[in-house]
Amino acid sequence: MDLQKPPREGAEPRVEPRKRPAEPSVGREPSAPEGCLAVAIRIPVRIVVLVLVVPVRMAWDALVVAGRFLNDVLFRPLGRALLWLARAVFVWPFVGLWRYVVVPVGQALGWLVNVLVVVPLVWLYRYVLTPVGHAIAWVARGVGAAFGWVYAHLLTPVGHAVMWVLKGLGAVLAAIGVGVYTAVAWLVRYLVVVPAVWLYTWVLAPVGRAILWCGEGLMWLVRMIVTGVGIALYWIARILLVLPALALWRWILAPVGRVLAVIGREIGDALGHAWRIAGHISLFVGRFLGTLFRWIFVEPVRWVYRSVLTPVGHVVRDTVLRPAAEAARSVGRATRQALAAARESVRQARADFRRMLFGEPRQPRPLDRREPSGREARTLGSSTTALTKD
Repeated sequence: MDLQKPPREGAEPRVEPRKRPAEPSVGREPSAPEGCLAVAIRIPVRIVVLVLVVPVRMAWDALVVAGRFLNDVLFRPLGRALLWLARAVFVWPFVGLWRYVVVPVGQALGWLVNVLVVVPLVWLYRYVLTPVGHAIAWVARGVGAAFGWVYAHLLTPVGHAVMWVLKGLGAVLAAIGVGVYTAVAWLVRYLVVVPAVWLYTWVLAPVGRAILWCGEGLMWLVRMIVTGVGIALYWIARILLVLPALALWRWILAPVGRVLAVIGREIGDALGHAWRIAGHISLFVGRFLGTLFRWIFVEPVRWVYRSVLTPVGHVVRDTVLRPAAEAARSVGRATRQALAAARESVRQARADFRRMLFGEPRQPRPLDRREPSGREARTLGSSTTALTKD
């Protein structure tokens, strides 16, 4: 039965959208077409690798099981015992030494330092050094005031007079110096500078230009020679080294590398598959051995314990252990009662002997206090005051 509606007349035919190809999963490269070399290498390599890997995987699983058993039975309890022993030997003595020796000694030393050093130093600073410092500061302030008066009324006028004299001498010396400088400058200009400028302009500059032109020509010649030699060496090295190496890489090393890469990839895949298959085989063998051990050893031991030892133990408990425990408890109860009676007799004998030697102990007499012991009811002939109470 066709459930789709037929297209209307004049309507364009409906084009079904193409289904997109399934995208490869994330993290996995798309499968590339494999060559005949990979297919020819894969099956023999996987067979050989599986035969070699199965014993290794079974030995590895056996070592893992043995290691876990030794860790649970031997290493972990031994480690806990060694940890407790290390704490008892190294940690707890030092903790006790710190808590009961070092801390009290430190507190005592701190108290002694406070009493013998800090308190005397504080007293010395407060009652000796502070008054002495105040006195020295007062003397220093007086000396500073005297020095300020001397500076303001004596040294300052003298300094001003000396500066006025020095300024006059400076002006005279400046005038003399200007004249001397002018004469020396004129002599230097016409005896040194003008001849040196003429020598540079008409002799040194042309000679330097000629030497520079000759150096440029020589450098061009050397550059052309070096360029030619470099080009020749480049082509010689290209023909003798680069082209043979390129041919060796392209026609020998690259194909051999691709073959070795295929072989290595197949060996790696074969190792992975063989390791997983060996894991399943090892798991099956381990479960088979575990089941065989359970049916050969564990189940008989469990049956003997449940069917033989447990009833025998119950019988021994009910017929021997419980009556023995009741008898032991009754003997202990009678022993405790006898010991209590003996202790009471000894206590009474000791009290009688003490009374015989020292007499009866003196009983305390009650004191007649004038304060009322309790709140009494008030009557017409009585008073609540302690001084007027009958």
